[in-house]
Amino acid sequence: MSTPSFIEDHISQIPALQLLMKLGYKYLTPQEALEARGNRYSNVLLETILKKQLQQINKIEYRNKEFEFSETNINTAVLALRDLPLQDGFNAANKFFYELITLGKSLEQNVLGDKKSFSFKYIDWEHPENNVYHVTEEFAVLRTERTDTYRPDLVLFVNGIPMVIVECKSPVSSPTKKPIDLAIEQSLRNQKDDGIRSLYLYSNIVAGLAVNEAKYGTTATKKEFWSVWKEQFRNKEEEQAYLLTLQQLKNAALPDDDRSVLFKERFRYVLQYFDQLEKEDVTVTAQDKLLYDLFNIERFLDIMYHFILFDNGEKKLPGTSNILR
Repeated sequence: MSTPSFIEDHISQIPALQLLMKLGYKYLTPQEALEARGNRYSNVLLETILKKQLQQINKIEYRNKEFEFSETNINTAVLALRDLPLQDGFNAANKFFYELITLGKSLEQNVLGDKKSFSFKYIDWEHPENNVYHVTEEFAVLRTERTDTYRPDLVLFVNGIPMVIVECKSPVSSPTKKPIDLAIEQSLRNQKDDGIRSLYLYSNIVAGLAVNEAKYGTTATKKEFWSVWKEQFRNKEEEQAYLLTLQQLKNAALPDDDRSVLFKERFRYVLQYFDQLEKEDVTVTAQDKLLYDLFNIERFLDIMYHFILFDNGEKKLPGTSNILR
């Protein structure tokens, strides 16, 4: 069966969304994502989700009792996340953000008549199931000192915080350039002074997908240092088990509720094609492997917490999975 076209929506973006949803990311339509950030294109935090989650994962334990953080403290925590120190430079602000989400912060609160400082976290790194994970597409963000927007193809959120930004390209995007190069160049364009740095301040992983090619980097990674993820296996049996698991996941049908949400708006006209595709045995692609290897939720949190490094002003990621096993 032929594809409805070779535009990136059909051949790269929708399959990526489907696989991410199967990995546990809840899909938000662009309109739902916009509403969650207060209908402001200048805001990149899904604040309604963020505030709810911060209240959910943070509790004060004092004198054998449990208390909630005050609404004032929740707002203070959101403000710290929103107002990153841009005056120190793009990379420094991104480092400040990374330290904030990994180390958390201390907040003062009156409890049982005592004013004490208590630890506060943005992500529950030890219990991934306590966080919420979302993905959306065409995430429009207001450009710096401009009135127009850039729209990354996919954005992944943890507790309403944008952590991953992905550009998708068709394998036939350009007759003169490799599609994966176009994806990388678009990501780097977005990170320029007149781009949407307000979004990339929060990124930990950036990726480019072009079906049969896929590369990744982190914030401000130069084009020549974007990498192909190299999954390591101890033996042939382990590799075969990995491929079988990924093949089964790729070919599993989305639950009806997820399918109806994904195809109810912009993608409605290709629903019949993708419904038919679910009846076939679809081949695993390079972009499937990258998405599965990096964004399987436990692996994803592990990479972010343990394996992001700031070295002489540059942010770095590992290039293989051998240190993660």
